[in-house]
Parts: sequence; C-alpha cells; structure tokens
Amino acid sequence: MDAEINLVKLWADEDMLALHVEVSDGKSRFAHDVHVGHLHLKNTLAGLDGFKDQVYGGIYDLRFGEFGPEFASGAFHARLHFQDKGKLHVTVKAESEYFDFGKTHIASQATLYLNAEPAQLDDFLRELRALSDGYSDDARLRALPPQ
Repeated sequence: MDAEINLVKLWADEDMLALHVEVSDGKSRFAHDVHVGHLHLKNTLAGLDGFKDQVYGGIYDLRFGEFGPEFASGAFHARLHFQDKGKLHVTVKAESEYFDFGKTHIASQATLYLNAEPAQLDDFLRELRALSDGYSDDARLRALPPQ
C-alpha cells in the first residue's frame, strides 16, 4: 500500500464538486467523500502556490468540508508543514458523513501522518489544477514510504 492522498471527482455541477478522498500512510487507509465549491478549490490552489515556496517552516491548512453533524457530507483537513530542511510533514484528519448507528448519530474518523518532498507537492498541485480546470478527474499527493 502506497502512502498518498488521492482525490477522485465523483460529480460536478456549476457550483461544486464531490470528491472521493482516500488517505493512506502506507499501513492504514481511510476513504470518504467531501463536497468542495469551485471557488474554494481555486482559492486553495492560490494558497498552495504561495505555500510551496515556504520550504523552511511554512504551514498551510488544506480544508475540504467541515467537521460535525451540522454539515453535509464529510470533512478533510490536511495540515502541511515544512520542517527538517524542506521535508513536508502532512497531518490528515478526516471524517465521514454522519449516519445513524443504533440510537446515536455518528461519523467515522481518522488521523494519519505522511511525509513528502517538495517535488511531490509540485506534482500534486499540477494534478489538482487539472482537476479544478476540468482536464482530469483525480489528483494525488504521493508521499514517502513509511519509516
């Protein structure tokens, strides 16, 4: 199993797109769906473009969806933090859509940790831009094998 974040477009309309998100640290995998507005995705790309050059300590929070039962679908939050002379540390918190489980209303949740190199982030940005522009149906941040 490869360490990666994989985003696959499920559908899109004029306002938003639905993404199937799979995150793997090389040993564990969590998959769920999120909804993202087209404008939010464009703003995310602009933020990541500025972040990619901050290889000596930059931090960027990549957020799709919101946590909690009040919001539709799932949530994906990846904190990208450059440390250790350019190594990118990624902490992913993810939550599925809420569902009834017995007498409670719950969602599955996961926290996974990945490491990547700046070149892998550059590749992800190209793929995410192609997804945003409608030229591709997926974008993948390939990470380093688990240590």
